[in-house]
Amino acid sequence: MLMDWVFFIAGLVLLVAAAEALVRGAVAMADRLGISPLVIGLTVVAFGTSAPELVVAVQAAMTGAGGLVYGNVIGSNIANIMLILAFAALIQPVHAEMRAFARESVVLIGASLAMLFFMWGWGVVRWEGGVMLAALAAYLLWSYFRERKTSAESQAALEEVEELSTLQHKSWATIIGATLIGLAGVIGGARLLVIGATSIARDWGVPEEVIGLTMVAIGTSLPELATAVAAALKKHNDVALGNVVGSNVFNILGVMGAAALVKPSATPVQVMQFDVWVMLAVTLLLVPFFLSGRQLSRAEGGFLLAGYTAYIAVLFIGVDKLFT
Repeated sequence: MLMDWVFFIAGLVLLVAAAEALVRGAVAMADRLGISPLVIGLTVVAFGTSAPELVVAVQAAMTGAGGLVYGNVIGSNIANIMLILAFAALIQPVHAEMRAFARESVVLIGASLAMLFFMWGWGVVRWEGGVMLAALAAYLLWSYFRERKTSAESQAALEEVEELSTLQHKSWATIIGATLIGLAGVIGGARLLVIGATSIARDWGVPEEVIGLTMVAIGTSLPELATAVAAALKKHNDVALGNVVGSNVFNILGVMGAAALVKPSATPVQVMQFDVWVMLAVTLLLVPFFLSGRQLSRAEGGFLLAGYTAYIAVLFIGVDKLFT
């Protein structure tokens, strides 16, 4: 039991630290290769900050822990909105540029509905995972050509790349070393996290998806939390909103798509009957919140945080016990 927690915590710490090294090394490498900073912001940074969710989901799929796959993706999306965005709003109200928010929220809602459709029945199968990855590639291409023409939106991506460009003046050996160490750390950390999480679920007698929806989801969302808090403290909360929406799109299309392509797994009953609907509800809830005053206020952030606390309590009490 103790070693399960050691594996889980060690994996989580290694995963978060290694993801940071991987992103910084990859950003510096892309910069050295002459890749556009906008492309780096839309691809390297986006993939890097979601690397914990991606690698954990793929590792879980390979080991047959399908509950962790669905729990990690859906739980991370719920946490990104109800915990991370809410926490940022408590520090500083989150403002939205309405044209960009309307466009990105439509993409996120569309991706969420597509995942719900694919999950219906048995679960997301390989060809559906391929469709999701193709949709992600199309989304990234569309984002690049759109933001290349929109200075305000491209500036946000460029600022994020600049903050992560701490290795671009280092030697190639340092850059490659940081990237490889980060990649190895993410893979190793994800492995430890999956081993620890599945063992804890077995010891506690709770389904894998509950551990995925709670501890694993919150843990793999820590990079987004750090980014959101940093943006809030600098009063750049539009960046926090963009990161959350972008991360949720990537979790659905990229993480779920990749996991399904590696090894499809059945949708857990609780996830299909309860958790995916919570994810869809809080995603839709963002629209009236931002339309009401073009921002997520502190009061609305507090409401979301209270809702997240209640949601976690329901999971640990047991959805079946509460609604039967």
